[in-house]
Amino acid sequence: MAPTSVTPGGAALALIDLQEKLVPHIAGQEEILANVGRLLALAKLIDLPVLLTTQYAKGLGPTLPEVAEAAGVEPIDKVSFGCFADEGFCAALGDRVGPDATLLLAGVETHICVLQTALGALQAGRTVHVLADATGSRSPENRRLGLDRMRQAGCVISSTEMAIYELLGDSRRPEFKLMLPYLT
Repeated sequence: MAPTSVTPGGAALALIDLQEKLVPHIAGQEEILANVGRLLALAKLIDLPVLLTTQYAKGLGPTLPEVAEAAGVEPIDKVSFGCFADEGFCAALGDRVGPDATLLLAGVETHICVLQTALGALQAGRTVHVLADATGSRSPENRRLGLDRMRQAGCVISSTEMAIYELLGDSRRPEFKLMLPYLT
C-alpha cells in the first residue's frame, strides 16, 4: 500500500474547475470556497505547488476571481473531464512536482471532474488525497457517490484541516502561527 501521509515538498494542490458559471450551482459552495481559501493561504506559506483548471472556460466562464487571485497561477483550460487526459495539465504537474508527489484534490464537480482526475492520478501511480470538504457537486447525493467511488478506488478521503495540520507537521513552525486565524 502507498504511503498516505502528506508532507511539504512531496505534494501538490489541484483545484478543479472553480468557475463563475459552475460554482453558483454547487451545493455547499460557501464552505467549499472557504476551505479552498484556507488551502491557498497554506500553499503560499509553505510553497505548496498549485494547479488550477477550468473546464471549457469559453462555455463555463473563468475561474472565480477570488480563487484565481489567491492561487496566483494561470488556469489550465481543458475539455476532458479528467485532468490526466489533458497534456497541458500533465506537463504543468510534471514541471512543478516529481512523479512521486501526492496530489491533493479540491474543486467541482466531485462525481465528474474530481473523480476522473483522481482515477487518472491513481492510474499514473500517484497517491491521491481528496479534500472532501473542499469538493462539491450540484447534488449532495452525487457528491457522496463520487467520494465513495474514489475511496473504493484507493484515494485517501481527507479534509482541509487534516491536510493543513499534516502539511504543517509541528506547532513550532512559524507557519503554524500564521495559519491559526484560518483554523479558528
